[in-house]
Amino acid sequence: MSRDFYEKLGVPRGSTEDEIRSAYRKLAHKYHPDKTGGDKVAEEKLKGINEAYDILKNKEKRARYDQFGESGPQMGGGGGGFGGGASPFDDIFDTFFGGGGRGQSRANAPAAGNDLEYQLSITLKDAAFGVTSKINFRRSENCGDCNGSGAAKGSQSQTCPQCAGQGQVRMSQGFFSVTRPCPQCQGRGQVVVNPCRKCSGKGQTSNKRELSVDIPAGVDTGSRLRVNGEGEGGRNGGPRGDLYVLLIVEDDEIFVRDGSNLRCDFPISFPQAILGTTVSVPTIKGEADLKIPAGTQSGTVFKLRGLGLPDLRGYRQGDQLVTIQVETPTKLTKEQKELIGQFEELSSAKTYPAHKRFMDKIKDYF
Repeated sequence: MSRDFYEKLGVPRGSTEDEIRSAYRKLAHKYHPDKTGGDKVAEEKLKGINEAYDILKNKEKRARYDQFGESGPQMGGGGGGFGGGASPFDDIFDTFFGGGGRGQSRANAPAAGNDLEYQLSITLKDAAFGVTSKINFRRSENCGDCNGSGAAKGSQSQTCPQCAGQGQVRMSQGFFSVTRPCPQCQGRGQVVVNPCRKCSGKGQTSNKRELSVDIPAGVDTGSRLRVNGEGEGGRNGGPRGDLYVLLIVEDDEIFVRDGSNLRCDFPISFPQAILGTTVSVPTIKGEADLKIPAGTQSGTVFKLRGLGLPDLRGYRQGDQLVTIQVETPTKLTKEQKELIGQFEELSSAKTYPAHKRFMDKIKDYF
């Protein structure tokens, strides 16, 4: 799989924020688990797409990525730019000093559970007003029969004979000694002789979980909500991981989002544009009256203040921008054509000032 973030989203390096956001939305919909049926390849591809968008949607992260690449300074958000808490020098210490650079891991120490990510699609109206949504997902939890030990009732785990409970073994590679997780106990330091029937000795089971999530007004595609302690169960008494809800705001049939503003096209008839009128236009909050002055041209934009989306940080309310589209009549009757012809005969250069100005420019040009 490509490691180039732009290539993952299918956009060139000079793409705008809107182009990157649009590309991400299309791919997120395409590879959403609800549409792929849990296909593992699609899940991995979606993880890569999310990783790419997380970097490219942020101006600072994108600038560092453009300058230094994926391994640039602080690209991983902590850990000195190497994508986590470990440095490449840790492997060097492991190689030359048999793991002394990092210290022996405590095989039975409490370990936090893994974080989970859930993708949730919402409507534009949900994003405008906020919504409480129920989600269903599966997560690993400590087995209730063995309390996470993996051993059947009445039995106990035993110290791993290969690593003597250290969870690590030392392997020789030429002149060097390398420390690696024990292959027999997978780094736990304990082995299960009589495994629990419910979890097959794994210590954890996969269970369904239903949860209500409060989504605040003003969210956008790519917003992530953190739900503390709703991830997978920890081991050896460790805390649960967290659940991250990644939001995807679906495209709307009427409105197009532009930050906290909403845009929509509104068609009016030829006579309405000529004579002027008052029309009822749709807004996210319902219908609103809009006055169309006489002589309004196609493409004229009217602003309805405060009828957009709220800012997620509560700074301001966006506006709605209505673009007028003057519809040219078609399939005219004979009588209508005659009336239009009479109108044209009565017209003069003053009737079409924009056309006159353009023709004057052409004369001056040549």
